Amino acid sequence: MPMKKVLGLVLLLALVVFVARAWEPDRPVEALTARWAQPPSQFLEVDGLRVHLRDVGPRDDPAPLVLLHGTSASLHTWQGWVSRLEQHHRVITLDLPGFGLTGPFPDGDARLERTLHLLAALLGKLQVSRCVLAGNSYGGRLAWEYAALHPEQVSRLVLVDAGGYPRNSTSVPLGFRIAQTPGLRVLAEVLLPRGLIERSVKNVYGDPGKVTPELVDRYFELTLRAGNRAALGRRMDQVPAEGDVATLKRLPMPALILWGGQDRLIPPDNGRRFDEDLPRSRLVMFDALGHVPHEEDPAATVAELEKFLAEE
Repeated sequence: MPMKKVLGLVLLLALVVFVARAWEPDRPVEALTARWAQPPSQFLEVDGLRVHLRDVGPRDDPAPLVLLHGTSASLHTWQGWVSRLEQHHRVITLDLPGFGLTGPFPDGDARLERTLHLLAALLGKLQVSRCVLAGNSYGGRLAWEYAALHPEQVSRLVLVDAGGYPRNSTSVPLGFRIAQTPGLRVLAEVLLPRGLIERSVKNVYGDPGKVTPELVDRYFELTLRAGNRAALGRRMDQVPAEGDVATLKRLPMPALILWGGQDRLIPPDNGRRFDEDLPRSRLVMFDALGHVPHEEDPAATVAELEKFLAEE
């Protein structure tokens, strides 16, 4: 047999093996809830979605903490904070539309404005008229945009490696790059090597050695929730990377800015820009941490939050 044919057969066989190993169709939400929606999880119908959320801590808290996760994450990213904060504060976490067990809007709308509307409706259903609003990455972008729309509802603002300015990324997780590429994102809706998720999560940690198999399992399985992969591509298309940062200068509430000094997706200069533009802000830099410092080192980061909450 000619060498070209042999090489062709070898390549074809390698492709078949790769597809067989990487083939991961969507999983129905019902198949994931037993593991990822254990108590105190609940589901609440809001704005056409069945939102996965957790609402813990004392009911008489006048300004509950509302924590918003970033792209491709879930409410679980805040668990280190929640376990400490719930002793003295009401803490609300949720899977944002298109992520976790909440999944995407049925009509395919992934605009930031639609998510902000859902957040307002959710807080109304939970009877939260005033809150401390915190967010990481995309969730941080949502937090300050929501504060600009509803300043009377936000008593304090907490931004953790938040989006909004030109990012000037020095490294972007492979999973995000695929979602931004139309041809590849179609394949990614049926193919998802677990190694790709592991590599992407390690990319946003300051110390990749902290990424455990259990952590990769969580990101991997919740990415497979029906509709999430397609929704990520739509989010990339429908949400501009930059926000109207001019509104930051008009925000009246105190703000805490937490940032990972090793963040390569939204580098530390972004944190300094938030600190310059927000009228009443304080920036805390964690030199050894990456893009998700609250997840990578919850004890050190939540300690700064507790100091902020104790301030007059």
